[in-house]
Amino acid sequence: MNLTNLIETFGDHSVLAMGGALIGLMFGFFAQRSKFCARAAVIECCDGTLGSRLAVWLLGFAVAILAVQTIVVVGFLKPESSRHLGALGSISGAVVGGLMFGMGMIMTRGCASRLLILSANGNLRALLSGLVFAVTVQASISGLLAPARQWVTSLWMVEGGPDRNLLNLTTSWMGLVVGAAMGAVALWRLRVSDTESRNTWNWAGALVGLAIALGWGFTQLVASVSFEPIAVQSLSFSSPSAEWLMRTLSTATAPSFGFDAGLLPGVFIGSLVASVMFGEFKFEGFQTENKLGHYLTGAVLMGFGAVMAGGCTVGSGMSGGAIFSNTAWLTLVSIILGAGLTYKALKSINSPI
Repeated sequence: MNLTNLIETFGDHSVLAMGGALIGLMFGFFAQRSKFCARAAVIECCDGTLGSRLAVWLLGFAVAILAVQTIVVVGFLKPESSRHLGALGSISGAVVGGLMFGMGMIMTRGCASRLLILSANGNLRALLSGLVFAVTVQASISGLLAPARQWVTSLWMVEGGPDRNLLNLTTSWMGLVVGAAMGAVALWRLRVSDTESRNTWNWAGALVGLAIALGWGFTQLVASVSFEPIAVQSLSFSSPSAEWLMRTLSTATAPSFGFDAGLLPGVFIGSLVASVMFGEFKFEGFQTENKLGHYLTGAVLMGFGAVMAGGCTVGSGMSGGAIFSNTAWLTLVSIILGAGLTYKALKSINSPI
């Protein structure tokens, strides 16, 4: 049965949800095995170790860029219609939101995707932080925090269109060059840190990046055969978290199923399967040296920041970065800067990190 028949049988939204679930399974499984974590990568940079955690993250991002730009160059993916390029963007939102997200990422010991993966491994601290993150995202979209978010994002807006694509400043091939250079650095650092790293699954970071490309390719494929307008997108964890929160609280007001609806449970199940298969599942609560307020404050900062910035480290940083959206790259840089400064500040006062 081909894609057209699947759509005729089950409908566009159900097919999108099934595809999102399968890609989510892949992302969750290999992110859990490779210990894929933007927070850990930033900490290695701040400490000057430049070890395996940084290499794994760079490898994932490099593969995402290379795979996505390949299908752009051959003409299959047309990202101009995506929200990262086609819609209004906010420079102020990317900077302020990215800084806040980076701060929260350090305080909660993981970004949005990492919290979901840890929750599936039995980490109750991550589960609680993830719930607070989802509530804050929803409050920032259409609740109590929405006016503040709208004020910040309106300070410096940019029109959607070709000017939002950084590759239009150079050449379309430059994306492949950037991805190849990043991949070379990642492989070099993996080789150097092999003797120090105990994780034999570091290579799986490449499949995490491939999941980003599959998200773009799959939604583009559905959009090309569907008679309905389908958003071309890839993995993101902020908006889907709010969607699942609303779907859990009230099915009557929940958004319709789609790619995002399948993604989150897919990632959760993929991580859960990996942790059980390799004997890493265990319930873990707050340790005595940890502060509950520390984590919850970080979750609020991440939730509010993610909505202002247009996504998290994966949704904006990797998915948007792979198509070279100017606000996505600005968000990623701001996240790294906010995380690095927060880590240094907390470390200087001996606060739990």
